[in-house]
Amino acid sequence: MPDVQSAVPPSPAFQGNLQPWRPLFRWAGIACVLFVFLLIAALVLDFLAPPPVHGGAENLEFIAANKASYVAEQILWILPNILPVLAFTALFVALAPAQRSLALIALIFGALPWALILAIPVSSRGSLNLIYLSDRYLEAGTEEERRVFATAAEAITAENNTPASVGTLSAFGILLMAVAMARGPRALFPQWIAWLGVATGALGVVSEILRHAVPEFYWGYGILLWVWFVATGFALIRLSGHRTDGKS
Repeated sequence: MPDVQSAVPPSPAFQGNLQPWRPLFRWAGIACVLFVFLLIAALVLDFLAPPPVHGGAENLEFIAANKASYVAEQILWILPNILPVLAFTALFVALAPAQRSLALIALIFGALPWALILAIPVSSRGSLNLIYLSDRYLEAGTEEERRVFATAAEAITAENNTPASVGTLSAFGILLMAVAMARGPRALFPQWIAWLGVATGALGVVSEILRHAVPEFYWGYGILLWVWFVATGFALIRLSGHRTDGKS
């Protein structure tokens, strides 16, 4: 719960400390909104041509028939994951003067998993590595050669269907950052965004653990995640225009 100090607006000195970071807040806010927009675009492509979730040969044949849309979808799932790193960094800068330790822990748990996702060759809806295997699969001259590439694709597909620890950690990071927002000065971030983040992070931890057992939780988490990022993005953009003299 917010303490007594959290109800007091930031002092001029506190606000002055944030002045040099206004460009960071602005770009981080834009990154939050862009992150959601790109993921929605990926979801649209997935809806138009959903890739198989099982079977190595099935995936390779699907990619061969839908190569352009498949490549675009995988890029849209994977590349935007760098944007939350910028967002969490900006949130840490904004909250560190009042909640330094908690904001730093939230930064580590919140930003690092999103960065690690870029190094993982799967997106939970496919993999860019499968494109190479699909090309080799079509060029194979014998059934034995095709079976080798299909087996490799099956291993990547199995990794897609394995709950990733990075997803759980990123949700935990959102939870911690939202708690820091709730405990920090109310003039920085509206309290409803903080509590929305608490709900998003808590549901996210449960959803990631039970992702394939109870997929309904994951859909709910996904919607809350997007809403929280958009709300946080606009809050950061608003913060980027905040001046020490109280004008915008």
